[in-house]
Amino acid sequence: MKKIYSLLLLVVSCASFGQTVYSENFGTIAPSASPYPLVTVYTGFQNTTPITYTGTSSVRSSGTLSTGYNGASGGSHLFISVTTGVGQVFQIDGIDTSAYTSANLQLSFGYLKSSAASVALVVEKSTDGTNWSPITFTDNTNGSWNLVTVAGGQIPSSTTLSLRLTNPSTATTNAPQLRVDDIKVSNVNASCTLVLGVATTLCDASTSGLDTYTTTIPYTGGGSGSYTITPSSGTVGGDNPGTVAAGNIVISGVTESTNLTVNVVSGICSYQATANSPECKSINTLPYSESFPYAVGASLGSQQKWTNVNSGDDIVGAAGSLTYPGFTSVDNSVTFTGSGIDCFTPFTTTTSGAIYASFIINISDVTNAPTGETYFAGLTDPAKGYKARLFSKVASGQYQLGLDTANTTTNYDATLRNPGDIVFVVMGYDFTANTLNAWINPDLATLTSATTPTLTITPTAPITDLGGFILRQDGNTSTPTIIFDELRVADSIGGLLAVAQNSINGLKVYPNPVSNGILFIETAANATKTVTVYDVLGKQVLNTTTADNAINVSALRGGVYVVKITEEGKTATRKLVIK
Repeated sequence: MKKIYSLLLLVVSCASFGQTVYSENFGTIAPSASPYPLVTVYTGFQNTTPITYTGTSSVRSSGTLSTGYNGASGGSHLFISVTTGVGQVFQIDGIDTSAYTSANLQLSFGYLKSSAASVALVVEKSTDGTNWSPITFTDNTNGSWNLVTVAGGQIPSSTTLSLRLTNPSTATTNAPQLRVDDIKVSNVNASCTLVLGVATTLCDASTSGLDTYTTTIPYTGGGSGSYTITPSSGTVGGDNPGTVAAGNIVISGVTESTNLTVNVVSGICSYQATANSPECKSINTLPYSESFPYAVGASLGSQQKWTNVNSGDDIVGAAGSLTYPGFTSVDNSVTFTGSGIDCFTPFTTTTSGAIYASFIINISDVTNAPTGETYFAGLTDPAKGYKARLFSKVASGQYQLGLDTANTTTNYDATLRNPGDIVFVVMGYDFTANTLNAWINPDLATLTSATTPTLTITPTAPITDLGGFILRQDGNTSTPTIIFDELRVADSIGGLLAVAQNSINGLKVYPNPVSNGILFIETAANATKTVTVYDVLGKQVLNTTTADNAINVSALRGGVYVVKITEEGKTATRKLVIK
């Protein structure tokens, strides 16, 4: 049996280093910031006086964020391009390395080139800010973020160390773009031989609640000495680097959404491993109902039914529901505008028959996209590739809705709509007939798959599978302000509407507020029911299946919650107050 010992961690990547002398990860700025700030005016650096930053480069959080290497911060980064045929520069002054010997000083930084064939970044050092000499390193040639490590002996011991990074290109068109992040100068003793590899993570389960995950950190350079490994969460096992030369440190039972950091110390040698929590989210079964019972301002992508596809500002919870004749709305809604994160929700992959999705929208403000045209919602596959897209096109203060499989379309509804109009949309794809349809503001009492659609299209290439729905934020001048509510997905229109109208007969939830720890739920059928309680952030805090009418909620703290009741295929939600 392998010995169990303790450790701490953070998730998706790991970092190995000695004593940190200087580090800079460029902070975090809004992804939509434009123009991006020059380094001479940027105020989000980690370091202040006596460290100073100069040059012609800028700080950005667009494009590919740093990832995939040890210690990748993934926030803003340094963007070094070319302006009018002159390569941009970034200079750091005021680093004090005088307490360390040059042989033990190590420079590292994350590095990305726009293409493998483009020019290489030039890195130089100086102790007087005037006379510069080059620092040699292995160039980035794979077109991905890499961690560059400059061995000891190239960084001088000085009270006035300066570093300069330059794009040497003189291109006036298609200039190469160089990106740098996580610059670090460390004191690494030659006797510190342990090297931590990149962490990998694996969900222990994927359910609608918070699950746990296991992280594996490979290492080399062990086999002797005594190591103290300090964890923030979870149970640590695997190989002991004090006795095993090369192996894996394993941390199990870490709660999903908890990021970890691992500090490993042996005498004067210190190392750190980091890893980001994976998303252990289940596939939503059909028919699928999403009424957005999330707190105002809560990130949609952090909820258990959804995941963030990219980076930027969040799609967030909005107060209240959108209502439409013949449809019962509950809970809250979500809102988004401009550029930012896209949110994806998976459902059971469908490859035959038909799939339908319905939702209510309110394009409430078009002033930020006065002539914008974009797709903002759609059916997709498990790989999150758009298969069916709903468009908006703004002109003269009004808008039209369109439907297509491509990223542009002329297939628009002729109706001009005003900001604030409530619109009910049904999207459907028939795998057999290879037809994509949209019904806009239909009469729900008479709607069937035979009802003439508002918009229809025959995809050039038949869609082979659909397994998700996605909300998209395109750009600040193309995506208007949208309120989105009551998403339903089913394999028939009848099933789709049944999801919306599936109120539980005779439902009673009392007392409300609850003051004695017992909640009673009664229905006309009084059959076995599943009861799930969510807090105001949308996190599941209780889940039980029972035939008893009495539910023990004494473990919940005082506050406001949402309780979801499912009985005989029907679902209802209620607000719950615990005193």
